[in-house]
Amino acid sequence: MIKLRRLSDKPILEPIKEHQWEREAVFNCAAIYDNGLFHLIYRASDLGPHAKYGKYISRLGYAVSEDGIKFNRLQDPIMSNSVPQEQRGVEDPRIVKIDNTYYMMYTGFGDRFEGDYRICLASSKNLIHWERMGVVLDEPNKDASLFSEKIEGKYVMFHRRYPDIWVAFSDDLKNWYGHTSIMKPIRGTWESSRVGIAGPPIKTDKGWFLIYHAADEANVYRLGAALLDLNDPTKVIARQKEPILEPELEWEKNGYIPNVVFSCGQAVKDGRIYVYYGGADTVIGVAVLDMDDIKF
Repeated sequence: MIKLRRLSDKPILEPIKEHQWEREAVFNCAAIYDNGLFHLIYRASDLGPHAKYGKYISRLGYAVSEDGIKFNRLQDPIMSNSVPQEQRGVEDPRIVKIDNTYYMMYTGFGDRFEGDYRICLASSKNLIHWERMGVVLDEPNKDASLFSEKIEGKYVMFHRRYPDIWVAFSDDLKNWYGHTSIMKPIRGTWESSRVGIAGPPIKTDKGWFLIYHAADEANVYRLGAALLDLNDPTKVIARQKEPILEPELEWEKNGYIPNVVFSCGQAVKDGRIYVYYGGADTVIGVAVLDMDDIKF
């Protein structure tokens, strides 16, 4: 059975009270290992990230590490709510590197009307300065990421049309087609209410390894694992019945949104997957899995 192993019983990234933009919560981060360093692009909030705490605004911060545990971070956000679609913030980034360009999908939360959240795309050459490419799908949608390479000459994207995980294809990163639901909630289980991807899928010799999140009827968020066909990601080869990570530690159970482990990204180094996840929508932790242990 695939299980994640925590590298630390304490959060590796916490809010900084002196920084107004990240004073209350840091969570749900994109991650990548590149050029000998671990890079995180994390979501940060000035208030508790839920409507009951007020009109919070989410921004994106940047942190970097040599060992994947001890991070240094920039004092100012790298992306803020500077366009109408993002007036309430930029949320839940997921990044991949295709050729020499980084691409980040994230949720732009406008809050101008009911359902005003959209998948947005940005590109960068250095992970710090990002060029917005606009809305990807003009519909209420989130939990999106590109695959790290084209499949049969096409860009591939995961997204969520509630409550399922969907996949879509594009020739130009602008027009998306072939939308297909590939994973659904399973009644009476830990993933009974809704499912969505965690970080971008990881290519292995067995297939695309997908870590995903799921919530049950009590709104407890856990992480699961599945394997997709390398040439046809609409085909799910295997799906583990048990979660690979669930809320157990105090800071995973208690925070702004209790009982949540939620990941938007992982970094791969030397055959080991470092999964970075938000604990209770308040802090960030890390857990690992050796690629040799991907067995269904």
